[in-house]
Amino acid sequence: MNIILLGPPGAGKGTQARLLTDQRGMVQLSTGDMLRAAQSSGTEMGKRVADVMARGDLVTDEIVIGLIREQLEQGTGSGFIFDGFPRTLAQADALGDLLAQMGQDLHAVIEMQVDDDVLVSRITARSTCGSCGEVYNDLTKPIPADGKCSNCGGTEFKRRADDTEEALRTRLMAYYKQTSPLIGYYHAKGLLKGVDGLGEIDQVARDIAVLLD
Repeated sequence: MNIILLGPPGAGKGTQARLLTDQRGMVQLSTGDMLRAAQSSGTEMGKRVADVMARGDLVTDEIVIGLIREQLEQGTGSGFIFDGFPRTLAQADALGDLLAQMGQDLHAVIEMQVDDDVLVSRITARSTCGSCGEVYNDLTKPIPADGKCSNCGGTEFKRRADDTEEALRTRLMAYYKQTSPLIGYYHAKGLLKGVDGLGEIDQVARDIAVLLD
């Protein structure tokens, strides 16, 4: 099964994508991860990415689609999860064309639905383990009392510099301007499904599982 996780920054897309990879053997296709990996891959596409990023330019949609093609050609296990892509209608069209060329189907687009005020409150309270990236939250999943990460035992935790209310409101506005049109786009294609993105992590995972099954 091939899916897109859609939602504003902080809605939990990355967390749910990781759970799906663990539980179902799906492959998470994160454009950020692909770009970082491409820089050191030595492939022709990787050299293009490294050159663009060395100049400080934005990576074009053409390059991102090329990286996605490479990933799909390597195989997608039990299916793929797009996390953070597409972001625009043009990217959605390009992705649809690529999948058609490769004989692949998109089976569902899951919108992580959130309340902005609650989301801002939650994100400004989060921190991550400096060693493994495990996410904690002062409100819902505090750092263990012994000060050690429950995943790796690390003792250093950090907060993102842009996890402030002002920065988050700016990122949310950018999302609504640029990416929210995809909700109507995929609804018209009969692919859109919604879940409450602000529920407990395990509950959101169960809700997604119901939709996929």
